[in-house]
Amino acid sequence: MEPSMQNVQPHLVECAAEAARVAAGVKPDRLDAPSRCGDWDVRTLVNHWVLYGAHGLEHRALREQLPDELTGRDFTADEEWATAFARQLDRAVAAWADPKVWEGEVDLGYAAQPAPEVATLLLLELALHGWDVAASTGQEFRVSDGTARLLLDVVRANAELYRQYEGFAAPGDLPAGADEFAQALALSGRTPGQQP
Repeated sequence: MEPSMQNVQPHLVECAAEAARVAAGVKPDRLDAPSRCGDWDVRTLVNHWVLYGAHGLEHRALREQLPDELTGRDFTADEEWATAFARQLDRAVAAWADPKVWEGEVDLGYAAQPAPEVATLLLLELALHGWDVAASTGQEFRVSDGTARLLLDVVRANAELYRQYEGFAAPGDLPAGADEFAQALALSGRTPGQQP
């Protein structure tokens, strides 16, 4: 199925709400703990997630590059970072609610891609790193069956390219009877159930 506003936007809304919920559950004493992402600690992971999952989501919709002021910021230095993240996610989701945003292409800096495809990659960023944050802080990142199916489709379509650029690790171990979200996680190099 070709990505479109109708079949991607609802999943962006869902994952943004879940990301905000998980962020609110990150305790300050967990920020310096190890994360599920290589040698990143939770603080580094959260900063990446806030930058690309929320600010990047809005900036891509507006066809704007992320400013240096954002790319160098430690969002977690603000005690209320999770609240600010939730507000930014609301702005980002609102930007993608405009049908015109789904038309044409988005310049990613290294290439231009159709806006609906870019939206699926941003969904991946939000959900996969959302799961990383949740798993690294003793929480769950929950998605509906429809969102899990879309995430799995997007991971399948992009896994090999992402691996070439070290965006994904080798496929992780998959538990027996894994649902589609667990399959997406494993294919993206994550290991559901493994401790950080």
